[in-house]
Order: sequence, then structure tokens, then C-alpha cells
Amino acid sequence: MIRKVEKYDFKTFGQAIKAARKAKGLSRNELADQIHIAPRYIASIENSGQHPSLQIFYELVTLLDVSVDQFFFPNKETDKSTQRRQLESLLDDISDKGLQIVTATAKEVKEVETEDE
Repeated sequence: MIRKVEKYDFKTFGQAIKAARKAKGLSRNELADQIHIAPRYIASIENSGQHPSLQIFYELVTLLDVSVDQFFFPNKETDKSTQRRQLESLLDDISDKGLQIVTATAKEVKEVETEDE
């Protein structure tokens, strides 16, 4: 009996990797150097939806703080989006003074959003 399996299209994943790489200010060459692969391999993943090996997949999502839930469970609300994960990563690297500024800004945004409802 032949089991029918839908093949996963990695194009959306590649686009997310490209966006996350750019958000972190990394060139393809810099990212490739960090995970010890050829820059053209990253270009193929980003632009053509090439299937990365499981190891490269893991390294890309952990290094770039990309949530994989959005790809595997597209109809399910994820705990933390890629954008939230990336923001948390940025917050880890700022000082207490910077955290105070971000907290004050977030409170103001929340107030404005609440007024608009």
C-alpha cells in the first residue's frame, strides 16, 4: 500500500529566514560563516524553498529566533511569534536603563491601543 503524504513547501520558511536574517542585520555570507555552510545554500533556502537538512533547519531557527510553530501549525495560534522571539532576544542585550525606556514605551502603546478600541 502506498501512503499518500503531502510534501511540505519550504518557500514560506525560506522567506521567514530571509526576513529574520535581514532583521538581525546579517548578510548571507555572515550567516553562512556562522553555521559553516555555503552562502549559496542559504540563498537556495531563502529564494527557492530548498529543503534544509534537519541540522541546518535547527541552526537557522535558533540563531535567527524564528518560531517554527507558524509553519507546522499554521491554523493554531502560537505561544510566541517570530517577531516576539526576536524582540525578546533584543531585550536580553540591553541595559536596565534601556529596559525602563522600552517598558515605558510599551505602556504608552498599550494605552493608545486601548483608547482606539
